[in-house]
Amino acid sequence: MHIGLTYDLRDDYLAEGYSEQETAEFDRLDTIEAIEAALDELGYRTDRIGNARRLIERLARGDRWDLVFNIAEGLRGLSRESQVPSILDVYEIPYTFSEPLALSLSLHKGLTKMAMRQAGLPTPDFAVVDRPDDVKNVDLPFPLFVKPAAEGTSKGISAKSIVRDRPALEKACAELLFQFQQPVLVETFLSGREFTVGLVGSGPAAGVLGTMEIHLLPEAEAGVYSFTNKERCEELVRYRLARREEEALIGQVEQLALSSWRALDGRDGGRVDIRCDDLGLPQFLEINPLPGLHPQHSDLPILCGFLGVPYMDLIDRIVASARQRMTAASDLQQRA
Repeated sequence: MHIGLTYDLRDDYLAEGYSEQETAEFDRLDTIEAIEAALDELGYRTDRIGNARRLIERLARGDRWDLVFNIAEGLRGLSRESQVPSILDVYEIPYTFSEPLALSLSLHKGLTKMAMRQAGLPTPDFAVVDRPDDVKNVDLPFPLFVKPAAEGTSKGISAKSIVRDRPALEKACAELLFQFQQPVLVETFLSGREFTVGLVGSGPAAGVLGTMEIHLLPEAEAGVYSFTNKERCEELVRYRLARREEEALIGQVEQLALSSWRALDGRDGGRVDIRCDDLGLPQFLEINPLPGLHPQHSDLPILCGFLGVPYMDLIDRIVASARQRMTAASDLQQRA
């Protein structure tokens, strides 16, 4: 099988003059090399394509692939993660991970939370601020948590994200609106334990891979899994494998994560972030259907390390899930 790789390489954008923060979500070269090496070891023939613009150029030249392993985040727009899958859909080329609708919805945290509420899943009360004047309509009890509505890698999240009064809320929203030029999510601050749950598979075949609890060390920015804490996780964060066999709460966390994954129609692999409220009840925070795959730095591979799942096996499970979908689609065409 011939597999193309689509991705946004951080060094490419830095060379074009984009800032460190603008490129924070993009992949380093060693991530691409690790994925490629795993696919090669699994017996696939690989081809580095690159970002959406490179994909368009290659398609225009007539290049095609049996499957595309897609981790491209996109640079601009609230639907940027859906750009590469949308292009591939036009050419009827299968790809790993979720389709455009799920990727667009999940990137906008406010819309995601609306979908989770509609599915009957618990998530903190929230409001979406599109412009500074909208802050006066926020009627939620303090403390609150403020973050960009459509960013990943904890961009825009710091100790200042926890706000305890109206002036601080107004200031935080104004700064984020100006800096990121996108809506701001305001939600009830959850003071309890924080977990990230890894999932593999699609639809009814999806299952929980495992759960990891996030502990901030004394030197970390307090109370938040911030951009700084995530970037310097080796020195500021301690991760712990959490098992449902040892604690009933973990079973609740994993069930909420799996229900969230299926509600959004996540495919092949990803993560769901859960945090507990003041009563210790798990609440949905975010879903990541396009997970980071750096072998040592990204949450999903870190979790796999705790579980004893080699990196190559993780990549194999992701591709196997996509191939099952390809087989099912082929069977339907033959029956038609």
